[in-house]
Amino acid sequence: MRIFTRTDTLFIRGNFKAASTGISGGIRPVTTLLNHTVPHDFSAPPERFVSELAIRSGFDPAKTFGLLTAVPMKYLCIMQIETVTVCITAGVTHPDGNEHGTINIIVVTDTPLSDAALLDAIITTTEAKAQAMKQMGYDACGTLTDAVIIASFAFDKTVAPGTYAGSKTRVGRRIDTAVRFGVKTALERFEGGDLSAQPAYFIFSSIGGGHWFLWNRKSCQYYPCHFAGQRCDYCYCPLYPCKDESLGEWVFSISGKNRVWSCARCILNHQPVVVDHLRQFPEAGIFELKHLLLMHHLPMRQEKNNSET
Repeated sequence: MRIFTRTDTLFIRGNFKAASTGISGGIRPVTTLLNHTVPHDFSAPPERFVSELAIRSGFDPAKTFGLLTAVPMKYLCIMQIETVTVCITAGVTHPDGNEHGTINIIVVTDTPLSDAALLDAIITTTEAKAQAMKQMGYDACGTLTDAVIIASFAFDKTVAPGTYAGSKTRVGRRIDTAVRFGVKTALERFEGGDLSAQPAYFIFSSIGGGHWFLWNRKSCQYYPCHFAGQRCDYCYCPLYPCKDESLGEWVFSISGKNRVWSCARCILNHQPVVVDHLRQFPEAGIFELKHLLLMHHLPMRQEKNNSET
């Protein structure tokens, strides 16, 4: 999966089976999910607009699910909790106070989901959104134009898809946690009108009972975690988990029950030449990026004795 923004659009690219309540929605295989900011006086036919936007961006409109919002993408909130990623733009009222806003939620999970589970996840997402708004003191459970996309990875045919995604299931708990936090945070950021805002990326840490933290490379206490002059634009790697054993390795989790992909020694996406390339070509693959480093005679991975000092 690749997540990136271009001007007024959030793009999520991958091989998904998804359910959408938005424009040209339904359940079908898709490769592109997008959320685009439109002017307050937007009046174009939304289906044609999203289709043309996909084409202009180089993507197949037949394999695209799109959402539209008046909320600028600088207020976008991205939440990462284990295998679930949630992207939210939210506004209950526009700054002039005369129009209702929109809450758009896109949920992507590594867990394959059946059609029924995709629909179940929409219910879980909507319930979490309503609870977040209630806790913030709103009378309504949402706005008239809210939309949800639930997408699950469709590449692993060896894993049976989950049949449920209610808030008591493992995937449902993650969705509930991320949406409750994300809706509240996204509304606060937009309604507060922070002029210096930019898309925010939040990670859920299970350390100390569990908490969310905002990743910000400018205040990172671990910089430099690899080498002087490293670039940290992609501290949380868009290639994860690449499963390329020349870069990372499988290790056991803290509980010792599950294997997780570790990229602690990989420095591929910290090399400035790779960062510049990824910013220009956000869907560049592992082979392409490794070849780029070979051309510049740069290492892709640190040895253990270097990374442990």
